[in-house]
Amino acid sequence: MAAERDEALHTVVDEKERIRSIAAGIRERVLAHTLANNGGYMSQACSSAELLACLYGGLLNIEQLDEPLVPPAFSGVPKVGPKTMTTGGVFHGAHGPHLDRLISSPAHYALVIYAALIETGRLEEAGLEKFNKDGGTVEMIGAEHSPGFETTTGSLAQAISQSGGIALARRLKGETGRTWVFMSDGEFQEGQTWEAFNASSFWGLSNLRVIVDVNGGQCDGPMDQVMTIEPLAQRLEAFGWAVRTVDGHDVDAILEAGREESDLPLIILCYTDPTRGLPLLKERYPALHYLRFTSDAERAKYQEAYEGIIK
Repeated sequence: MAAERDEALHTVVDEKERIRSIAAGIRERVLAHTLANNGGYMSQACSSAELLACLYGGLLNIEQLDEPLVPPAFSGVPKVGPKTMTTGGVFHGAHGPHLDRLISSPAHYALVIYAALIETGRLEEAGLEKFNKDGGTVEMIGAEHSPGFETTTGSLAQAISQSGGIALARRLKGETGRTWVFMSDGEFQEGQTWEAFNASSFWGLSNLRVIVDVNGGQCDGPMDQVMTIEPLAQRLEAFGWAVRTVDGHDVDAILEAGREESDLPLIILCYTDPTRGLPLLKERYPALHYLRFTSDAERAKYQEAYEGIIK
């Protein structure tokens, strides 16, 4: 029994260390891409790295792939008739009644999601060379054909409605797998979000789980200056959801909340720091939404920071 307990303990420790390594890899990879292309959604990588690492590295029950996939060329927009395209959901493996689904809502996090897929062996590393190129699917703003994106979420907040419908359909079909949603906090400024949360509660979708990057910012500036969403936990509880609030950089807390059983739809509010792992970004506050270098000198500072990270 002691040997079994020791083995179980090592398994848990190994999992958490692997997840932390995935998170560090996400930040490093996004910064490298940003330096090479003079632009990238860097603060989103800083804030959400542990969330995505926990999802892909521990929480999601999805099919394992034999090898990383090569992103296909763009095959055309959806249309009536025979199915002519494959969604980015193939990077999560085949669907199965017992397997989870993940719908990512903030499409501008695409680069961060691609990095997470590479770090977890789902997307070929060279696939990132096709980022934002004509004729490809590795889009700057993720769509239904982009790696890791099963649906086009379009304007912010559509993924909750889509996922609620998926979760309801799966329950009606008797499927046991959960439907997960990855969100950003700016989406709580959208009316559709609250309608979807209300509907999901009404239908008692206990197979629906939402994890949110609450980094306090959106494209127009700090959330509390544009339009506050707080007290967010109390508002969601009033809509009939089970709410867990955690430090979004605490792997243990994220995993514990994500593995909790609940008879209600469950949401995990992960409060994060948009400069985590790259404190140099604080010099740009509050303009953190997108990092494009304003001079060679600024780029050199970020290059130096990158070299410090990879040592």
